[in-house]
Amino acid sequence: MRLHSHPDGRARCAWCGTDPVYVAYHDEEWGVPEFDDRALFEKLLLDGFQAGLSWITILRKRDNFRRAFDGFEPAVIAGYGPEKVEALMADAGIVRNRAKIEAAIRSARGYLDIMEKGPGFSRLLWGINGGAVRNNRLAAEGPFPTTSPEAVAMSKELKRRGFNFVGPTIVYAFMQAVGMVDDHVVGCHRHGLTAGAAAPAHRSG
Repeated sequence: MRLHSHPDGRARCAWCGTDPVYVAYHDEEWGVPEFDDRALFEKLLLDGFQAGLSWITILRKRDNFRRAFDGFEPAVIAGYGPEKVEALMADAGIVRNRAKIEAAIRSARGYLDIMEKGPGFSRLLWGINGGAVRNNRLAAEGPFPTTSPEAVAMSKELKRRGFNFVGPTIVYAFMQAVGMVDDHVVGCHRHGLTAGAAAPAHRSG
């Protein structure tokens, strides 16, 4: 990951490079704690579509994904039938992978079950993470984790509930992105900004 100095005088995690789209994602989204149920669902599905690809590929297609998947509304996706699957397979604006598309439909049904029967999607996932942001204080020279005990536990729970493309590595990347762990390297201008953040259900006072 390392550390990279940019012309604006800020040091950033080197993985974002100099692509303006990637730099904006690093500064504005990656590692910012997300507690909204639907937003978490969207990010998890997009991470599943990333499997075998680079995240910048998915990021550049994200608006197309949102259009094609009806704003990532789980109730709509859960009702997709064969005709919709074929329409998605013909959509050049997204990643046309039948297994991932069908997995998204199954995952949407799992999400609805979690929302209906409890405990709620955000509460479930943040609960597995202990309810608060974990700061790994990563040094610029590494090593850089690709999974964790919490990611393994989250992966198992999601699979148990019908989700697919949620292996521990995918789940850990998801946890980094939605701020469950602060993996901005020490020295990055974004490191440590989420210290003390906790999910609403786990806040004291």
